[in-house]
Amino acid sequence: MKQQLSQLIQQALDALVAQGDLPADIEPRIQIDRTRDKSHGDLASNIALTLAKAAGKPPRDIAMALCAALPAAGFVEKTEIAGPGFINFFLSNSTSQAVIQDILAKGPEFGTSNEGAGRKAQVEFVSANPTGPLHVGHGRGAAVGDSICRLLACTGWDVSSEFYYNDSGQQIQNLALSVQARCNGLGPDHDSWPKDGYNGEYIQDIASAYLEGEKVDAKDKHVTASGDPKNLNDIREFAVAYLRREQDLDLKAFGVDFDRYFLESSLYESGQVEATVARLIENGHTYEEGGALWLRSTTFGDDKDRVMRKSDGGYTYFLPDVAYHLNKWQRGFGRVIDEQGADHHSTVMRVRAGLQALNQDIPLGWPEYVLHQMVTVMRDGEEVKLSKRAGSYVTLRDLIDEVGRDATRYFLGARAANSQLNFDIDLALSKTNDNPVYYIQYAHARTCSVMRKLTEQGWDWDVNFALTQLDQLNEEYEKALMSRLARYPEMVAKAAASSEPHTVATYLRELAGEFHSYYNAHKMLVDDPAIRAARVALSEAVRQVIANGLALLGISAPESM
Repeated sequence: MKQQLSQLIQQALDALVAQGDLPADIEPRIQIDRTRDKSHGDLASNIALTLAKAAGKPPRDIAMALCAALPAAGFVEKTEIAGPGFINFFLSNSTSQAVIQDILAKGPEFGTSNEGAGRKAQVEFVSANPTGPLHVGHGRGAAVGDSICRLLACTGWDVSSEFYYNDSGQQIQNLALSVQARCNGLGPDHDSWPKDGYNGEYIQDIASAYLEGEKVDAKDKHVTASGDPKNLNDIREFAVAYLRREQDLDLKAFGVDFDRYFLESSLYESGQVEATVARLIENGHTYEEGGALWLRSTTFGDDKDRVMRKSDGGYTYFLPDVAYHLNKWQRGFGRVIDEQGADHHSTVMRVRAGLQALNQDIPLGWPEYVLHQMVTVMRDGEEVKLSKRAGSYVTLRDLIDEVGRDATRYFLGARAANSQLNFDIDLALSKTNDNPVYYIQYAHARTCSVMRKLTEQGWDWDVNFALTQLDQLNEEYEKALMSRLARYPEMVAKAAASSEPHTVATYLRELAGEFHSYYNAHKMLVDDPAIRAARVALSEAVRQVIANGLALLGISAPESM
């Protein structure tokens, strides 16, 4: 509808230019927004205000001329000029009603588009170190990242999801030493417990499995324990595989899968890290100081230069990140989105600087980052801090077991990623309208009950007949619902473009609220066959859009509750 209206305005502008009422060299930027107040119409444009200076005329005069020059269009009922020169457009009832026909015809495809057609996108998320169970922060990353993938696919992108395993470094050594200590019968309270060791009970589980010679089949790693407590390399390999399997199981329970698992160690084994360093040196963007190799990242907007290779010969963590993202670029991903915790904020600028220094024609601002804030889990008004199994944090599995997958996914993904999140277990468990996921799913179940009750009453419903009776939908509740339904494709496109799946959750909550109000205010299965058919068609359209939206969030749409 916005596109059609933009074309209409452009035709009016062309007519005014041809008449000499507007200068021929104007460069209009037509912007159309939905109004917040229905008394101001359905859509509004500030085009007259933006042209006033170039045209040398008051914006209200331009607005009046534009309204007069607008070609006749069946979808516009009337226009009004508001304030200093805003043009408000009131759409016809038939235009609003047409969305029902569109939804019922397209079904699960309603809201899809081809905006990303022919282009490749990659989303990297979770990327937890294989040193322990996934915590609720990883869960938030999984909910947001997976929904971004679904949104991109919905808008035509060839999207790939990826999990990056940091399977090397000191934290992996600490993991191996912790498991070895447990194999030798030591606990965290023992004087010989490794410094910075991992204290959770899961370490004992790994040690027991290792001593018993267990075989581990992770997503892409298969290891059989040797059972030798002296062989630290064997312990390291087994512990990493064991925890990768555990993370796989947690993610499977969460409804999340990945197209590819990428190992940090592979960047070293393949020589990609060394090749990246060599290219940066060759391009003249490095220097040595204090025995360390530095990247002159201030050249590319960073606040200070960064060490790439320490004086002891080891690499800082951002250097393999640069090599990894070069790998992504070479795989042909025009759009890359990294969903990570807010503690990665400092890496954004330095990774982008490193990529620019490679002189590979990588666009500025590539890759994109979505950084999520911390999650605080609450119960009975108090913060829940520890998991019995993890020992130091609340795990994702704890939440899934406690409140279920749907509620966990909704609550972790329903807020903007850059906002703090309080996960209220009591609210997530409640079966009341205060619980947003219950409220939305109940709206879907209600629409399904309409069709069941129709059958129980012995009434038939013919969709073709119903579509000829949509002019019966004249109640204010009905108009509000149809207007909300018409916004769905635009909302999906914006959410995909901005990587903001929480807007889907917000939309669904508002749609559910309007449907519940309508359902409570008006009887749907009335005796009049025309009104009954039209209202059932509206209910079916609401059902389809709720189901489509919930699918983007990875949440089920129950038919009864």
